[in-house]
Amino acid sequence: MASNGVAAMVQILGLHLYWETTRGVKKSWWLCVKSTVERYKKANSDTSNSGTVAEVNAQHYQQESSKLRQQISSLQNANRTIVGDSINTMSLRDLKQVENRLEKGIAKIRARKNELLYAEVEYMQKREVELQNDNMYLRSKVVENERGQQPLNMMGAASTSEYDHMVNNPYDSRNFLQVNIMQQPQHYAHQLQPTTLQLGQQPAFN
Repeated sequence: MASNGVAAMVQILGLHLYWETTRGVKKSWWLCVKSTVERYKKANSDTSNSGTVAEVNAQHYQQESSKLRQQISSLQNANRTIVGDSINTMSLRDLKQVENRLEKGIAKIRARKNELLYAEVEYMQKREVELQNDNMYLRSKVVENERGQQPLNMMGAASTSEYDHMVNNPYDSRNFLQVNIMQQPQHYAHQLQPTTLQLGQQPAFN
């Protein structure tokens, strides 16, 4: 504010000196002086207004901070009352009011808890059904795979038994001939015996 005032006074003095030296028109000089004075007043009013706004803001902030402190204090007292720290100085009526509020709050808490429990139970039941369906599907797949593998196992067992028989009993032509000779019919041997006897006897001549 002081700097603005000094600047305005310097302008006034400069205009006065200019008028003294040049002997200009008196009317124009007064117009210049008037405009300079108005600018000076405006600068002073702006400074005062800015100071007033700052003061108003400071008062507003003080009031708001006071209200906030009161609210914080009341909340702290209510919290102490709810937890039972400051009930020694309370009357019977106040205690009943606090009890009613607590019962209402507990009822709301229990209702919400039951809702969450029911929702969880319902989810678990749905999940159980899904798992049972998955289990049945997997069992059916296992049965199908076992049925598909049974013919393959039977074919594999048959081929394995034939291979084992061939390995354990190899083919031999000598054995085959010997077995055939040993297994000739007995009536063929009986036919040979009379022939040999007849050859050994002398023929009888009449």
